[in-house]
Amino acid sequence: MTFSITARCPDTGQFGIAISSSSIAVGARCPWLLPGVGAVSTQNITLPSLGPEVLALMEQGLAPAEALDKVLTRNGYSQYRQITAIDHLGQSAHFSGAQTLGKHNAVSGEHCVAAGNMLADPSVISAMVTAFEHGEGQLADRLLAALQAAIGAGGEAGPVHSAALVVVGELTWPIINLRVDWADDNPIGALEKLWNAYRPQVQDYIDRALAPDRSPGYGVAGDDR
Repeated sequence: MTFSITARCPDTGQFGIAISSSSIAVGARCPWLLPGVGAVSTQNITLPSLGPEVLALMEQGLAPAEALDKVLTRNGYSQYRQITAIDHLGQSAHFSGAQTLGKHNAVSGEHCVAAGNMLADPSVISAMVTAFEHGEGQLADRLLAALQAAIGAGGEAGPVHSAALVVVGELTWPIINLRVDWADDNPIGALEKLWNAYRPQVQDYIDRALAPDRSPGYGVAGDDR
């Protein structure tokens, strides 16, 4: 019921996750990112706490595979979990328990790792990795290209209803955090539309947050500066 790609940009140091699911509000539970440390997607029968726990161990210096092993061992029910992780060196790891739903797969690529369950075909995940590795533009563009490639390769066995795109950079908060919590049809298309609207404003929101006294007018009614 979920497919995702977790990635790092070696040029900017940004981490990002793009994810879609048949479940509502996938962006509220599955993607976890920590600037300078890494990114984790916890999915299938989701336990949200796995994300912060894996990131905490990676921040202490553990490689993604070691962090996954430690966290899954101490939390129990690992057979129900599917999880991916990538760190600041571009090292990645993935785990899919024996109770992962339906057709499932997980593949590590160059500076990325993708995984999914309840898939139309396991090759959906390889298509995501290939699209990301050959994608152009900034990290968010390449992540969305991977989601579109998943749909083109068959996507989930059933319809998806939610999608999310999260990117962190040097700041303590996400510089991109876009969600479609429910759509009857094509949440990935709706997410891409959100990104196209937000892309030219990303830096403006960063500038306003850090230096509001030097920022341009906000372009809203009532702002007469």
